[in-house]
Amino acid sequence: MSAMWGWTAAETARRVKAREVSAVEVARAALARLDAVNPKLNAVVAPLHEEALAAAAAVDAAVAAGLATGPLAGVPVTVKVNVDQAGQATTNGLALQRNHRAREDNPVVANLRRAGAVILGRTNTPAFSVRWFCSNLVHGATFNPHGREITPGGSSGGAGAATAAGIGAIGHGTDIGGSIRYPAYACGIHGLRPTLGRIPAWNPSLPERDIGPQLMAVSGPLARSIEDLRLGLAAMAARDARDPWWVDAPLQGPPVPKRAALCVAPEGMKVAAEVEAALRAAASRLSEAGWAVEEVDALPPLREPARLQAMLWLATLPRGAMAMVEKENEPASLAVYRHMQRLAPPPSLEEFQDGLTARAGFLRQWKLFFERFPLVLCPVSGELPFPNEDDTRGFERFCEIMEAQLTQVGLPLMGLPGLAVTTGFTPAGVPVGVQLLAGRYREDVLLEAGEALTGGAAMPVKEPAW
Repeated sequence: MSAMWGWTAAETARRVKAREVSAVEVARAALARLDAVNPKLNAVVAPLHEEALAAAAAVDAAVAAGLATGPLAGVPVTVKVNVDQAGQATTNGLALQRNHRAREDNPVVANLRRAGAVILGRTNTPAFSVRWFCSNLVHGATFNPHGREITPGGSSGGAGAATAAGIGAIGHGTDIGGSIRYPAYACGIHGLRPTLGRIPAWNPSLPERDIGPQLMAVSGPLARSIEDLRLGLAAMAARDARDPWWVDAPLQGPPVPKRAALCVAPEGMKVAAEVEAALRAAASRLSEAGWAVEEVDALPPLREPARLQAMLWLATLPRGAMAMVEKENEPASLAVYRHMQRLAPPPSLEEFQDGLTARAGFLRQWKLFFERFPLVLCPVSGELPFPNEDDTRGFERFCEIMEAQLTQVGLPLMGLPGLAVTTGFTPAGVPVGVQLLAGRYREDVLLEAGEALTGGAAMPVKEPAW
């Protein structure tokens, strides 16, 4: 029982419901794990010991009374600091918001609670949730359990590091440009970016988001097993009328032909040898599992969608957002925003309208491609996980990082789902993995293929490497 903090979400929920172990016992073990390893990682920046134990006790009471307990009964989870959780500060990594307390839960947090999850604490994000690295002035830096010298990813870097290290079975993350998929890749776990509208989300404590982020930002799970991603998705996706984008789509769609397209270097992006090797090995595993895998030279566009994604996302800057960035004065995020302004200057009204209009055409091209190939296998990133704080090395290196992240940034414009699957490690012990893409609301296709790649096994918990 001493290793119960390392159980998967599926095993935890099964044992709690069967009364083999109490949710309180699991919570105490999980909190002890948090206390043991979080000082090295700084992944959880707001531990919630008392609240977690109270939630676990409520789960035990429901089990004892024979009441429905939900799919995540007693499962320890974490929640990112950029979503509202009643009574907690929605800092978004900002000193400016260190005391910005939420009065009610974001729908995704409410859904986790209703599913029986036990929230251990809130995980770190870079300032403004804007980078593929994870440091800020209010909470400090988060480190990757595989080594302090490599990024834990971002912006859900705290969720990735915590989940990889066994602080919770499922980590909540958000993704507008890879912020779930990249931390999963960097930390050697799995991360699912769902379709826009699959998981309801909204921060009651903050102003309505601009239309660009509304169309591209989603919440989703990170986990050490594909089965746990499936459980996390089902729990997070429950209906909540507060999100007008939410769609009542079935979690399991109709059968599709097992045809997959392998594209090693979409639109000519540079791909490291280790990444290409991971992709080809993954293609072989899919073939062994009954998928017909065909290598293709090109996918529907990602480069122009990536440019439009940045334009629509950054259109808020002239309307007061840049003033807030300058007031926060966090060096890395300030530099990133200035780099992004050089790459994606503020659009005119006509350019903004044209960008929104073009979105439909790109989505159409992708939908038609998925008619032929229901699954795409491509890089998560063109490079291995970056050296920590690598985006602070100047504009030229920032541009190289942006190019490596083409598949991260291009996808959200269309609101499509993507799954980062870890495939192991390089000889130097650095995590590596692949990305799977599918049509709208076909997370089931991604998860089925992900299980074929992993054989259904969970990644072992990673002890901090120092």
